[in-house]
Amino acid sequence: MRTKAYVPYLFLTPALVLFAVFMGYPIIYSFLLSFQTSVGGELTFAGISNYTRLFGDEIFFTALKNTFVIMVTQVPLMLFLGIVLAALLNAVKGLKGVFRVSFFMPAVTSLVAYSIIFSIMLMGDGIINQFLAQVGIGAVPWLSDPIWAKAALILAMTWRWTGYNMVIYLAAMQNISESLYEAASIDGASRIKQFFSITVPQLKPVILFTAILSTIGTLQLFDEPYTLTKGGPSDATLTIGMYLYQTGFRYFDFGYASTLAYVIVVLIAVLSFIQFKVTGDK
Repeated sequence: MRTKAYVPYLFLTPALVLFAVFMGYPIIYSFLLSFQTSVGGELTFAGISNYTRLFGDEIFFTALKNTFVIMVTQVPLMLFLGIVLAALLNAVKGLKGVFRVSFFMPAVTSLVAYSIIFSIMLMGDGIINQFLAQVGIGAVPWLSDPIWAKAALILAMTWRWTGYNMVIYLAAMQNISESLYEAASIDGASRIKQFFSITVPQLKPVILFTAILSTIGTLQLFDEPYTLTKGGPSDATLTIGMYLYQTGFRYFDFGYASTLAYVIVVLIAVLSFIQFKVTGDK
């Protein structure tokens, strides 16, 4: 029996309606909000004043700087460790599944649980400082010093997300043809030479994919600084995501918060475009 042409659209309708209500409408409404401001509890049209306000907002630039410092440090470190771990696991003959699960486990660990554990570990008399004392190094103020608080965030995020990227790289490595490595071995290329001449070039699209995802995730960073440091000390770990949350849901300045959201969108688009250009992909 021949299916009528409109039947597929009937099945798609519920998904399209939900998308329009929960995705399309908020996107359009927040864009309109970014041109409004609250006066006496009433939203009024304010033109581009929210956007011009950004240029004189010191807290915004502090949050922007913190986010970029974390991004340029943590993303390359995490991706490098992910590739190295994937290469090691790809070479492991036995217990490969056990090692995969072990490294991937942090990615599925509850955010609250891992934040509490890291908070305890990074306390003044926590296990990390106790270990440092054993090797003759003084206690590090992980959560109370501006620089070390950023380092603590980077450490926690690297621990959580390296395994996630490692699994993606491992899947990609297992699709590389063995004949390439056999030909290289016959030509006398060492393992390291094969890694840089075969593995890394073959992984280039996947590396670009994970780099863009990690960049987007870092620009939206909220969970880790909120649970570990609350943006402190002295806004040293305040990110754009946290500043957006505080502006919208602590100070109820939804117009300016929407402006911050669209600034993040523009930053993500620009950085993704640069990454595509740098890697030469389209």
